[in-house]
Amino acid sequence: MADGDDRQATFGSDGSLETDTTPDATGENDFGEPKEPNETDGGYNRYAVSSLLQKAVRRSDEEVAAWAAWELARSGYAWNLWDRLTLYVVEDLRAGSEVALTIQRYEELATERWEPAEWKGRLCAIHAALAAARAQSTREGPNADEYFRAVAERRADARERGEEPAHDFPVGDLEPGGEFDAVFDGHTGEGSRLGRGTEFFKTRGARVGPEGEGEHSARWQRLAMLLDGDHDYTEAELDRAVEPVDPDDPWTDPEAVGEASDSDRDGTRGDRATETEPSDTADSDSHGSLSDFSE
Repeated sequence: MADGDDRQATFGSDGSLETDTTPDATGENDFGEPKEPNETDGGYNRYAVSSLLQKAVRRSDEEVAAWAAWELARSGYAWNLWDRLTLYVVEDLRAGSEVALTIQRYEELATERWEPAEWKGRLCAIHAALAAARAQSTREGPNADEYFRAVAERRADARERGEEPAHDFPVGDLEPGGEFDAVFDGHTGEGSRLGRGTEFFKTRGARVGPEGEGEHSARWQRLAMLLDGDHDYTEAELDRAVEPVDPDDPWTDPEAVGEASDSDRDGTRGDRATETEPSDTADSDSHGSLSDFSE
């Protein structure tokens, strides 16, 4: 990384800004005048240009974002540019966007392979800013952080007063038997004490959605459960394990999933399962019979 990329703006005890200009940012501006501390080559304050970069990216103004990135890079403030774009990735970019990796790669090229202020480095800066400006911006991360923090304060105040909070976290008390009962499987102390083993996990805790398992994954899950020598799953349990959750109600599960009938437990289901299990000598036949469980 270029020298100075860990530098941040700081303020003195009297509130005045303490400048820390890197050697690359010294020299003359475009007008042949010695640059002031934190001045860009175009004569702008680099704090203003840095803020402009993030606001332009947030508002999807590609031209302004590209210019701001170019101005910072050519003026010796590439560290400020890449710091601001990295902040954009976590503050303003929609979660899961691959643009984060694109920006990271441009930064590596500009700062590790080439000089940030030179032609190739400036191109990386422009490309990264354009990629950021074209990505879907959102304030969901900071908004969630502020909301959860505010709720935490209200919740703590209510407890101190001995009252129910007017605003609470989306999970409430998070206890077994509540809305999120599925999380208390054998991986938690509460679930272990309740005797919730593999069956509970397979039919509740491991479910995905609302898109559900893919064709191959669903088939493998059903076959793995069918061939499990330690557990005898009912057909209803096999179905439930791969059933997608309700997009409008992803946490509600029935109190009992596929309660086995007497015939299931006295061997009837065992006979059916035996008929569909693969033999040791006929692999082709086993694939044909077990394919019934992929639907």
